[in-house]
Amino acid sequence: MMISELIKEIESKESLADFVAALAKDLRENAIEWENVNLDRFLGAMEAWIRDMDGYYKNTDQPVPETPTWRTFAEILLAARVYE
Repeated sequence: MMISELIKEIESKESLADFVAALAKDLRENAIEWENVNLDRFLGAMEAWIRDMDGYYKNTDQPVPETPTWRTFAEILLAARVYE
């Protein structure tokens, strides 16, 4: 299963922890596909995506989360891999 598909299964703290483990494994095995491979760049991308995330949800015809969920946090982490 692709890392992006795992987001659909996140509904709890435990499933988010499993996702974070899968994200770390993906970085080790597929770093070439990541834009932000060090912590400084990853956190910078994470901050930028959080500030712009309403646009992502609107552009993909999804409701903008009023209250973030475990899944929302996973989406932020996933986006930070490649967001510039």
